[in-house]
Amino acid sequence: MNAIVSPHVHERDAGRARLRLERERNKLDKRLMREAGRAIADFNMIEAGDRVMVCLSGGKDSYGMLDILLKLRERAPIDFEIVAVNLDQKQPGFPDDVLPRYLEGRGVPFHIETQDTYSIVTRVIPEGKTMCSLCSRLRRGILYRVADELKATKIALGHHRDDILATFFLNLFYGGQLKSMPPKLVSDDGRHTVIRPLAYIKEEDLIAYAQWKAFPIIPCNLCGSQENLKRQEVGRLIDEWERAFPGRVENIFNALSRVTPSHLLDRGLFDFVNLRPTGVPDPDGDTAFDQVDPQPAGAGCSDADEQPAERTVRFFRDDTVR
Repeated sequence: MNAIVSPHVHERDAGRARLRLERERNKLDKRLMREAGRAIADFNMIEAGDRVMVCLSGGKDSYGMLDILLKLRERAPIDFEIVAVNLDQKQPGFPDDVLPRYLEGRGVPFHIETQDTYSIVTRVIPEGKTMCSLCSRLRRGILYRVADELKATKIALGHHRDDILATFFLNLFYGGQLKSMPPKLVSDDGRHTVIRPLAYIKEEDLIAYAQWKAFPIIPCNLCGSQENLKRQEVGRLIDEWERAFPGRVENIFNALSRVTPSHLLDRGLFDFVNLRPTGVPDPDGDTAFDQVDPQPAGAGCSDADEQPAERTVRFFRDDTVR
């Protein structure tokens, strides 16, 4: 005989589930704000009076970046502007009404730049070949021009921690270089500062945030739909490591901020040719054979490394930011 369950039991369970969800979302929100603020402060990404051009693609990452920057701007002790920019590349089926409607609803100033790069890429790149490289170059040039026109002082891109790691491994495996995506850089023409405020944020957190906020996601049907890309292969490798060896991916990411040039092979970074004994003990000298104990996640980004700071830096680094 089936037991009769009181409606009050269902209500109580539903109430507990709601409270649990609220707690998880509250922790997620704090974590995203804290990590974005920490990255902004660590690399001095945003300063008083900046006009930040937020590149909005319609994907989860750029939506999340815009939302986080809007919140930080409300609470920051400095004034800076935000203008959202979308490049409509005229991909077939692209819903060009989604982003304007969303941005108008949020009260965010925006600019939609329409350039048919889709036809150029599909004409130049043979079918089945990777389109990302050419598409990226075309997009970058257009965005630099738009930044000039809008008098933007910073260009914000939505690349996150996993993008930075994937780029590191792509360069390592296929390019023979120790190189990744910098959180902040000056453009090739020397005229623009590009920042990545999500540099410390995990992709899984951005996925959860996008689901929570129900962003009107626009899928990429050009490069994003191509199978067997090297970046996807590297992404699968990182996911497998994360599942099989929890903490390994975080340690690799932390290693990118703890580089010892004297223990690598780049003669441009360290003067091996003129290296001679000085007779002076060096605590950072020959440790090549020492046992290395894994550092806890985030160990390379402590406040002890912080430069003497104004109130702005303290705000962006403050773990108590709500």
